[in-house]
Parts: sequence; structure tokens; C-alpha cells
Amino acid sequence: MHVPLPEVLVTERTVSSRWDGGLRAVVDAGGFELVVDEPESVDGGTGRGPQPTEVLLASVASCMTLAVAWSARKRDVALAGLNVEVTGTYDGPQFSDLRVTVTAESPTGAELDRLVASAERVCYVTRTLRLGPTITVVAGPAGDLPQG
Repeated sequence: MHVPLPEVLVTERTVSSRWDGGLRAVVDAGGFELVVDEPESVDGGTGRGPQPTEVLLASVASCMTLAVAWSARKRDVALAGLNVEVTGTYDGPQFSDLRVTVTAESPTGAELDRLVASAERVCYVTRTLRLGPTITVVAGPAGDLPQG
């Protein structure tokens, strides 16, 4: 049975972030709040949330986790003990390498490899990072900028 991805018809997604003092931001993402911060060791950080780079890695890990689970469900494969770990290697002020490690209690071997290959095709976050989208930054007074 084919189960469509829930986001297939969505053409845009927007999140917003507001400064909350120091080096902390509160992000509104789909009606959920996420506090993003720097560690206390950084001047202005309070350590009350993950760093922005950790949020990026978390996006990769969570998207891959859900994509593997979706692929398993689509193929009627029993899934147990799924874990996805993402490590970013810094090269100056950016990551030069992201390593995604997928493990599971079940399935293993070739079956897990097939699920991961399928997940790679449907994971929006890893597909986006591989594509290297254009990033446009605009700035101006609050309320003065056109939307979109």
C-alpha cells in the first residue's frame, strides 16, 4: 500500500525567530517553540537550549529517523531500536562534512540498507543540504519588508 508523504503538497514552509536577549532566540516552528542558545562559556550564552549548529544536526537526524520509519511502514517492515546519529565536522565557521549513522535492532543488513536508501530519497533535509539551495537574506525596519 502506498502512503503519501504528508508534506508533498506544501510548497513553502516558514519558521520565525525572535531575539530573547543575550545570545538566545525563540523559534516558532509550526506552532511549537524552540529555544536556541549558546553555551554559558560563550559571552551572552545561557545554555538554555541547543546551539544553532546542533539544531541543524538535529534536523538531519530527525528527518532521517522519520524517513526510515516511513520507508519501513511503506514496505511493511518491522522496525525496532532505530537510532540516527549525525556528526558535523567543523571547517572554520561551517561544517565541511556531515556523517549520518543509522542503526537498528531490526531490521539489519541488506534490509536496513534498503530502508536507508529509500529514506535518503525522501528525507527533505538531507536532500536540501545536498542540493545547496540559494539563500537570500533581506533586512529592513520591522513591518516594512514584503513577505515571501
